[in-house]
Amino acid sequence: MEHTGHTSRRKFIQQSAVVGAGLMLAGPIKSLAQTDNKKIMSNNIASKGYAGKDKQGTLVPWNFERKTVGDNDILIDIKFSGICHSDIHTIKGHWGPQQYPQVPGHEIAGIVTAVGKKVTKFKIGDKAGVGCMVNSCMECESCKNGEEHHCETTGMVGTYGSPEKSSPSGITQGGYANNIVVTEHFAIKIPESIDLKYAAPLLCAGITTYSPMMKVKFKKGDKIGVVGIGGLGHMAIKLAVSKGAEVYAFTTSPSKISDIKSFGAKEVIVVKSAEDLKPYKGKLDFMISTVPYAYEMSPYIDCVKKYGYFTQVGQPINGELAINNFNMIFNRVNFNGSLIGGIPETQEVMDYCADNKIYPQIEIIKASEINDAWEKVVNKEARYRYVIDAATF
Repeated sequence: MEHTGHTSRRKFIQQSAVVGAGLMLAGPIKSLAQTDNKKIMSNNIASKGYAGKDKQGTLVPWNFERKTVGDNDILIDIKFSGICHSDIHTIKGHWGPQQYPQVPGHEIAGIVTAVGKKVTKFKIGDKAGVGCMVNSCMECESCKNGEEHHCETTGMVGTYGSPEKSSPSGITQGGYANNIVVTEHFAIKIPESIDLKYAAPLLCAGITTYSPMMKVKFKKGDKIGVVGIGGLGHMAIKLAVSKGAEVYAFTTSPSKISDIKSFGAKEVIVVKSAEDLKPYKGKLDFMISTVPYAYEMSPYIDCVKKYGYFTQVGQPINGELAINNFNMIFNRVNFNGSLIGGIPETQEVMDYCADNKIYPQIEIIKASEINDAWEKVVNKEARYRYVIDAATF
């Protein structure tokens, strides 16, 4: 995310603060090759993962180094990492030029294996997760109010691809890897009651849909439309249903009908043309779209009641969408976008899903299957979130 204007809302590339050094060890840490504490404190952390080397977007194995574990940092031994369409967009340069090699991944779940001496939120052995950001200024109004993703000074530091002076590679490197070093504030506590493989997708797919739905303060029985039933969309359905909404799911994939009904949707609308949307004109209280490419939006927006809200969370190439303003002035619908959520709200959705046993539908893959999985995501074949077993890196 760049740190200027509207561009900062659509790219996960950002400048960061330099984190100091320091490390406490509370027991043996198998993930660290060194046993000499002084060596550990002064050395970068060896890491291995899969990186994109250019905008062609084919990922290859890559050995690299993480920054040293600072006073306020934790080291996480990654167990599972979700695949998000944002990973594909970013590495392929759809949201702007990138620096390579770059390790994507911002749905990260694992175990804490080292903590800095000032860390209070985590101890060794805790389950922890990392979502779409790893730092921000922590001093502006947005940061102080739990909206670190809308940092008003430097902007948020994306989990991958952001300039970072303390990183040996010059940029943040993401979760398609065996470990990560992160400032404790930006790590999420994962409850014991939820498996790490299910927790990972909540850190992007979960919060990105949960946040805007919570902001419209919908009531039990309200009619909510979900457009695009993939990694984000299927979570939107499950979350909305769990809060008592009547969910209408709009998809272009007839093969998903039975799955969508199993997620709790009241009705599934297979959209072949705008004609299929006409019966729903003005019927819905709120609509959220997760479609990650430009599409004909106006017939969908028309499905929302006057003065209701339509939120677009899917991010197309260069963020560009076409909206017919004739439709907007007549339908009186409020259109907006939404960017993930802050740390407190991310913790909230993690706890909520753990407490209510709301789990993403996942398929565990090996690292060697990442490129095939990316192709399937683009071709709408994911059912519904690919999650990488980090033991295979």
